[in-house]
Amino acid sequence: MILNKPFLAAVVLGFISSTTHAQDLAPAAPQQSHPIFLVGATVHTVSGDTIENGVVSFSDGIIGIVADAEIMTRISLAEDTEIIDLTGKHIYPGLIDSVTRLGLEEISAVRAMNDYNEVGDITPEVRAYVSVNPDSTVIPTAQTNGILTVGVFPTGGLIPGRASVIRSNGWTTEDMAISRDAGVIINWPNMRAPANAKDKSKFNESRDKRLAKLNTLIDQATAYAQYHNKTDLKLEAIRTILPDQGENMPQNQVFINANDYDQITAAVNWATARKLRPVIIGARDSDLCTDLLASTNTPVILGGTFNFPKRADSSYDQPYTLPAKLESAGVRWSLTMSSRHAHERNLPDAAAIAVAHGLDHDAALRAITLTAAENLGIEDQLGSIDPGKLATLLITDGDILDILTIVESAYIDGRSINLSNKQTDLRDKYQEKYRQLDMIESDD
Repeated sequence: MILNKPFLAAVVLGFISSTTHAQDLAPAAPQQSHPIFLVGATVHTVSGDTIENGVVSFSDGIIGIVADAEIMTRISLAEDTEIIDLTGKHIYPGLIDSVTRLGLEEISAVRAMNDYNEVGDITPEVRAYVSVNPDSTVIPTAQTNGILTVGVFPTGGLIPGRASVIRSNGWTTEDMAISRDAGVIINWPNMRAPANAKDKSKFNESRDKRLAKLNTLIDQATAYAQYHNKTDLKLEAIRTILPDQGENMPQNQVFINANDYDQITAAVNWATARKLRPVIIGARDSDLCTDLLASTNTPVILGGTFNFPKRADSSYDQPYTLPAKLESAGVRWSLTMSSRHAHERNLPDAAAIAVAHGLDHDAALRAITLTAAENLGIEDQLGSIDPGKLATLLITDGDILDILTIVESAYIDGRSINLSNKQTDLRDKYQEKYRQLDMIESDD
């Protein structure tokens, strides 16, 4: 059947119109208006001891008291203080997915809904948070399972831009932004030609040109930082990752996408020689170069555990055991679902499968909370339950690494968050259908 252009236009417009109704319609949560005390739960501070019968207080979005619940008998409270009994529950810091495209990608088949790939090969002046869609339908699905903070990363080209860190709730991108500029991203070139390459010399020439581009750009930014008399946005962006910029301009990290052994080793050696602060993303061969990573204090952000083994002769459980190998080698690592957009909600399950294959439970929890915060440069604000940090918290009915655990409520900066989303609405809709058909029991 041949479709005419007016018919195709109607189909496309109808499809786009239907997606607009699917946007998240829940309003952003209002600011915290009174002190809140969460009492009686098991408090998983991550940075310190777990408190079996604890209390966590917060006011104006900032954590105050973190202690044993017996302290409640020795303190006086303001009249408007809200005390919430959480006996039998668990309190965790909000989970952090370090590398995502949340808010930058909605429906992959609709080009207008994908804003993660900037035009051009080198665009370090781009900051990801500017393009985030606060009304994304995907963001609430991650939020429902405890992912309250995410890194958003543009892709494509040699330098696709700069990463940003956002909270999962807010009216605008400015509301959501925690760190507008977390660091420059580099897609490290493949170092070896594919085995089936017809002309390896051309591959090597292309690789060397891309590496030369990188070095030239760093050299230009270094000279620019010392002698410039007019602003260059591209070089200003690269300048943020250079050393020795003074107290008023702390050195940002540089995030390097590298999976193969020779990519990782080349990237780490290049960055350390330049006195940069590298963080390796993906890092599927990182267990082969743990000595280099540990000795240079180079952190990695693993691209999930729900992967096939990297090589045909690898053990079937290679992706599951990789976190335990890095942990035992003293490499600082965190975990992300970066390779699976719209599956960010499965982050605690990806950590749990590593626990089932030898990883310490507390190390797995740290990898999706405090270490993730460290790798994004926001550990002074998030990642653990400590006085002075943002009150971004989860309340669950069990171990967050247990797939059966339900996140019952959450706070972002002390604001109580609505954890519903389109998926939970559809669940409720069809549960009601089958109740009406007497195919499942009624709740009452």
